[in-house]
Amino acid sequence: MLNKAQYTHFIKQKAQELGFMYCGISKADFLEEEAPRLESWLNQHMHGQMHYMENHFDKRLDPRLLVDGAKSVVSLLLNYYPEEKQPETDTLKISKYAYGTDYHFVIKDKLKTLLDLINEEIGEVGGRCFVDSAPVLDKAWAKKSGLGWIGKNSNLITPQVGSFYFIAELIIDLELEYDGPIKDYCGSCTRCLDACPTDAIVAPYVVDGSKCISYFTIELKDQLPQEMNGKFGNWVFGCDICQDVCPWNRFSKPHQEPAFNAHPELKNMKTNDWQELTQEVFSQLFKKSAVKRTGYKGLLRNIQFLQQPPEND
Repeated sequence: MLNKAQYTHFIKQKAQELGFMYCGISKADFLEEEAPRLESWLNQHMHGQMHYMENHFDKRLDPRLLVDGAKSVVSLLLNYYPEEKQPETDTLKISKYAYGTDYHFVIKDKLKTLLDLINEEIGEVGGRCFVDSAPVLDKAWAKKSGLGWIGKNSNLITPQVGSFYFIAELIIDLELEYDGPIKDYCGSCTRCLDACPTDAIVAPYVVDGSKCISYFTIELKDQLPQEMNGKFGNWVFGCDICQDVCPWNRFSKPHQEPAFNAHPELKNMKTNDWQELTQEVFSQLFKKSAVKRTGYKGLLRNIQFLQQPPEND
């Protein structure tokens, strides 16, 4: 009969073998600290048209409402930092996380394998896999389990690694040994606040989601607001600015996941190629990519918005 320490070691070891960068574990409990923050954020309408954020408020704060008898939240990080990036000039840019195959598919498969391995080794363990598609506060759980601290840009940051990774969870009804949080190492740095072209980081540790370039280019289904004209730089899907300027990301190392490699033609795309993008090329380039989330018409809207001349003052 294995004990808690052995269960914990087994899960962390198998997570590493499956390619996860880090694994941290915390007790499945009510997120007391996050409750007032989430309520305030929603009350200030910082979620914009992401109405799904208003749903399942209680479940977002208590994993025991998502999984019966939940005892542990196993948080996992999967690196997506690319070896080859898009050029800085004469192209339009998509967020690095969307270069390759949609992460939902890649991570879900790894999580299911991990859960199967747990069941084979330990016995019947009830649980669910979560990849950014259910009411789970990923960053809060990762922070709680010591995988990093929440930075001033509201991203999880990990020492010696940075922040270019996906966060996923297994919520299971097995008691394990729990990790504790680490300290915040942002210090007096304000590079992310200073660099955000739409002033979406309204205060240290507070991001107004409805002002973020990622929100406009992915989540917003209406026409893009004219007051944002000229502020997107060359971003047409997502935005990495607040991560690119973060000093901790100088430690980022290229991922080892072939599925996250970009389509070979993506890095050769010039601005002109983007402007002449056809439905056929879109389907070929982004066949299994997260870019499909905005769709061909949405991406075209974003590309055309960048071509508009700025309004006169």
